[in-house]
Amino acid sequence: MSVTTQWIDIDSADGKFGAYLAIPHTGKGPGIVLIQEIFGVNEHIRSVAEQYAADGYVVIVPDLFWRSGHRIELTYDEPGWKRAVELMNATDIDKAQADIELAINALKAHPGLDGGIASIGYCFGGLLSYHTAANGLVDVAIAYYGGGIQDQLERADQIEVPLLMHFGEEDSHIPLEAVEKIAERFENNENVEIVVYPQAQHGFNCSHRDSYNQRASAEAHGNTLIFLGMEL
Repeated sequence: MSVTTQWIDIDSADGKFGAYLAIPHTGKGPGIVLIQEIFGVNEHIRSVAEQYAADGYVVIVPDLFWRSGHRIELTYDEPGWKRAVELMNATDIDKAQADIELAINALKAHPGLDGGIASIGYCFGGLLSYHTAANGLVDVAIAYYGGGIQDQLERADQIEVPLLMHFGEEDSHIPLEAVEKIAERFENNENVEIVVYPQAQHGFNCSHRDSYNQRASAEAHGNTLIFLGMEL
């Protein structure tokens, strides 16, 4: 299924930043704001956006590292990891959240938007998707191996939209103890669903990583589409 893609510019209080847009062949659909890993809006993240567009969604991916450089794209080798961590540590989370909100506003103004808006984030973006839900900016939120959620559970009561969180059973960055802490905090919230994928490591959805797990990736994508179909 063909999709249309382009980069667009979004004005913010301190400059202009880019966002990658992927449109389904029908030209319309519900919206997704896709939130990057720490590696920028790279080839992998763009391919994920295109997959969701092929699934029928209008997808926007804001470049959250624009203050450090133009359309930074990193690979998953050692130099890429080193630079990615530097960029993550240099990123002001409040400004990143403001950029995400501006991207959501751009999505709302897009003539192809037909339905609600979900946030889907990966790793660093998973945490930001969690915050986006807590900020009440989207109708549905999904977080893939969102790092640090277990340390920011004070925001749990602010989440009033359906939230799906994917975790890997063998994620060394987010141990099962952290997942259990998150699950315990949300055990009385019927809007929150947590899925743990056996033998899956951190980054299991990314085919460019050594930790890629095809079975877990396919299962998580299927679960995400079901969740979006039910809740969005």
